[in-house]
Amino acid sequence: MKPFFFSSYFITDPKEFGDTTQALEKNLKNSFETHTVDMICFRDKLSQNKLELAKTTLNISRKYKIKKVLINGDINLAVNLGFDGVHLTSTQFEDIPKAKQHNLFVLISCHSEDEIKKAKKLGVDGVTYSPIFYKENKGEPKGIENLKKVVQIYQDENFSIIALGGIVSKKEVDMVRSTNSRGFASIRYFISV
Repeated sequence: MKPFFFSSYFITDPKEFGDTTQALEKNLKNSFETHTVDMICFRDKLSQNKLELAKTTLNISRKYKIKKVLINGDINLAVNLGFDGVHLTSTQFEDIPKAKQHNLFVLISCHSEDEIKKAKKLGVDGVTYSPIFYKENKGEPKGIENLKKVVQIYQDENFSIIALGGIVSKKEVDMVRSTNSRGFASIRYFISV
């Protein structure tokens, strides 16, 4: 399988986008029209109408020709709705084989070098590594030098490391780019204009 390379990964958040389909649709369109988005993840742990919002995200993303559309943590919903893949949480390592059996593109959240090593061994397509920069309540930032180190050790043509955490402007994006990471993931970067 040819690896999927990308530069910008947008993660949604109902606190920022609203929990109605109308608000979500409006905010997604605005983000897609003002930023380059290669990949998106529908992440919603709060809303009562998650299924409806997931479908809206998938439909709008397809309309804007987003390359990969993922859903956070829910393999069954990814398969049933036709998402391209799933972004697993750092507590879902045991779900990697199930996701791969469904031929999903699989990312998993990692917060240490040991987790990256484990994820790679289990055959995921890539990881988000976080937090790179300071973000309130997200722990000690890894920093650019640490990101550069894990990229050199673990990233290869079949395995991507994506920087996440505190990336809110072009300044942080450029710093991540300097590490040769395959890309960056963010919520706030894609909602700022």
